[in-house]
Amino acid sequence: MQFTRYGIYYTPPRGALADFGAGWLGWDIERGCAVAHPDIEGLPHDIAPLTQTPRKYGLHGTIKPPFRLAEGKSAAMLAQDFDDLAQRLPPIDLEGLALTRLGGFVALTVQGDQSPLADVASAIVRGLDAFRAPPSDAELARRRKADLTPRQEELLAQWGYPYVMDQFRFHITLTGKLGTDDAAQVTTALTPHLVDLLPSPFEIRDLTLVGEDDTGMFHEIHRTALSG
Repeated sequence: MQFTRYGIYYTPPRGALADFGAGWLGWDIERGCAVAHPDIEGLPHDIAPLTQTPRKYGLHGTIKPPFRLAEGKSAAMLAQDFDDLAQRLPPIDLEGLALTRLGGFVALTVQGDQSPLADVASAIVRGLDAFRAPPSDAELARRRKADLTPRQEELLAQWGYPYVMDQFRFHITLTGKLGTDDAAQVTTALTPHLVDLLPSPFEIRDLTLVGEDDTGMFHEIHRTALSG
């Protein structure tokens, strides 16, 4: 399959959390196919519109944001360099994951200190930057609609994305932007389904190279162990 953009994600390993997340979003990134939504009581709206924005990305936490390949670079070269880099980076142990409201979104976020993960993410952003084509003017304009801080503007110019390095905040997005009441209802409705699925501790042993197809949906290309 040909892909238009590539990225490095954390995707939960095969199991109950990955299965629930695929159903919730309606897209299984590992298998690269749509899946049926579960029946969940207490939601303010149907699941499909609640999850429309994050659906195409699959259940994931961004490590290196999606990018187009630079001229002269290939997907095979990217995969090899990603594998080589991952072999030098350590596995990560964090306190846990929690269901939270992040801005206007419902998401899973790290409990406790996320600095070991932030360090690995920064190393991957730096280490694979040669594969990233510069963002287009349209992409830059879209990013700047978020009212970026001066530091985020600096990061956007240097790395093509404003939320990297010291601005990195790991999260697994579960909804599009919601009003306060809707976000609270979604959180309440999801809690009993997720309470036994969220890892504690939260161990990250591998990361995933992903690609975006020509319809905008993301697919797992392969996982690589962190073995440094």
